[in-house]
Amino acid sequence: MLDARVRPWVAPPLERVAARLSDAGIAADSVTVAGFGIGVAAMAAIAVEIYGLGLAFLLLNRLCDGLDGAIARRVGVTDRGGFLDIVLDFIVYSGIVFAFALADPQANALAAAFLIFAFVGTGSSFLAYAIMAAKRGLDRGQRAHRSLYYLGGLTEGTETILAFVAFCLLPGWFPQLALLFGALCWVTTLSRIAIAWRSLT
Repeated sequence: MLDARVRPWVAPPLERVAARLSDAGIAADSVTVAGFGIGVAAMAAIAVEIYGLGLAFLLLNRLCDGLDGAIARRVGVTDRGGFLDIVLDFIVYSGIVFAFALADPQANALAAAFLIFAFVGTGSSFLAYAIMAAKRGLDRGQRAHRSLYYLGGLTEGTETILAFVAFCLLPGWFPQLALLFGALCWVTTLSRIAIAWRSLT
């Protein structure tokens, strides 16, 4: 929901940094893999309850996620890069939630399981629609800069980052926040199913 509003603010500085990295010969896929490694470090820090460090690593991971796409747009978007980007993103998203379950299983495990369950809904509806959109050659419109057809919703990337920041800043509130965000994710999934039902006839 917020991605389209945030993009005009974050895109220009990302493009400037991406230009320097690209000129230095750093490939988009290298940034993707490095970002994934940082995301794993965020999971490890959260799992041992070093939430401030986990948040720092998480924000660096998200920075890499923005930079790899910006670099790719300069040199050419590839299917391999798009595949790697989305798969590693989903692993990091679910891994961060799993890390909170590891940090305090008794308090967090049920809420973490519910949120990962919700992520299956948002992720599968996103990818399934992208496959059908590619099959039909649907116009991407304002989302054309992405490697996959991007069907938006109530909970997109920006909302997920904000939720994760809240988890790290308020770890004692993780169960309540995770249940709330999971419910919002299910609203997104149901809205995507409704859109697909109407448009994929």
